[in-house]
Amino acid sequence: MRSTSVLLAGALAAVTALPAAVLPAAARPNPERGAGVQELVSVRAAVETAPNWDDEAGGDADADDPAIWVDAVRPERSVVLGTLKNGGLTVVDLAGRQLQHVGTPPAPAPGREPGRFNNVDLVQNVRLGGRVRDLAVVTDRGRDQLRVYAVDRRGAGAGNKVLADVTSPNAPLVFSKDTAEVQDQRTAYGVAVIADPAGPLVAVSRRSETRIGLFRLVTDGPNISYRPVTHWDFPASFELRDGSTWSPCADPGDRPQFEGMVFDRTTRTLYAAQEDVGIWRIPPHGRPQLVEKVREFGQPAEYDESTEECVPTGPPALDAGQHLSADAEGLTIAYRHGTRTLYASSQGDSTFAVYRLDARGLSHRAGFQVADGPATDGVQHSDGAAVSTRSLGARFPHGLLAVHDGENTPGDGDREGTNFKLVRLEQVP
Repeated sequence: MRSTSVLLAGALAAVTALPAAVLPAAARPNPERGAGVQELVSVRAAVETAPNWDDEAGGDADADDPAIWVDAVRPERSVVLGTLKNGGLTVVDLAGRQLQHVGTPPAPAPGREPGRFNNVDLVQNVRLGGRVRDLAVVTDRGRDQLRVYAVDRRGAGAGNKVLADVTSPNAPLVFSKDTAEVQDQRTAYGVAVIADPAGPLVAVSRRSETRIGLFRLVTDGPNISYRPVTHWDFPASFELRDGSTWSPCADPGDRPQFEGMVFDRTTRTLYAAQEDVGIWRIPPHGRPQLVEKVREFGQPAEYDESTEECVPTGPPALDAGQHLSADAEGLTIAYRHGTRTLYASSQGDSTFAVYRLDARGLSHRAGFQVADGPATDGVQHSDGAAVSTRSLGARFPHGLLAVHDGENTPGDGDREGTNFKLVRLEQVP
């Protein structure tokens, strides 16, 4: 379906395999890390949230994706939201203390999947249904729906009432035809939101598929629902410069999915990370372009059933990227001093890549890692990330970068611990 929105008028509803994208100029070589790779900057988190435990005793809580709500009047009352998958949604203050926990909805019927919150994004000061509100949108991957929460503008001052669920009881399935298809769990996954005069627009990726859908938030009485606007279907295989065709290795039956996404609010361009492929630029008009590739792009690999991992069966390809190790994950954009900076999680090597966005496109500038420090441990295998360049009081006077930590330490025996790390933005390249 073609978009009726000014944002994406004329955009393609389907994307075919594209030629090799033009990559940014090579980074300054560092002999210790290999040709074409820049020196990594090490930063340390100032604050971390409590550990989450992905077991029955811990409520099956597995941290994944953060979002930052900024209090424009009293910035120190700003809060961070974070998805915990089966564990729901957490709201913490800038000291990392939990203010509110929101559980997932139960299964709609016996034998059906319960809620599972995957990603979250925020939009502030949007007019919808005659009211100006701040809204958080969450992908419920378990039930293939979007859940929408109104944010109390007292922020941390609202205590355990920061979020109020305003999701319509009539909210439709995002991708599935019916509840039986939901059980396949090819459901709503990544999310990005942008304000629009006709109502906020929400980009949603589909788990285990190459589709990204665009939806518009709409009112349904006192609540909020959504309706489809358009969609894109991206390639699952790619022509390499030697003339061969390459498909990313994946679990049997899966296609190369997207998760991390962000809208550039100045150009209304969507940037989307196809995990085993790289970063796509999806402009308001014209054709999507693969603008950055992972290091594994083009490398042959096979799925090993015993380890449930993909094992390389050949050398890296000439088509490979230089700065991201699969999976390419969380994307977020910082706006400061007239510049736009895209941060991308390079999950495979537990680092972050830094890119400048300008009229010429995307160019790599630096890389960094969140290392162990006196107050917190470092960050490994990060999924989501969110940034704010606003001064947020004494703890984060120059802005905040919030990132997921996939291996929080110290652990607790064999329990798997995850959480979120809050980094002072002035440390970050």
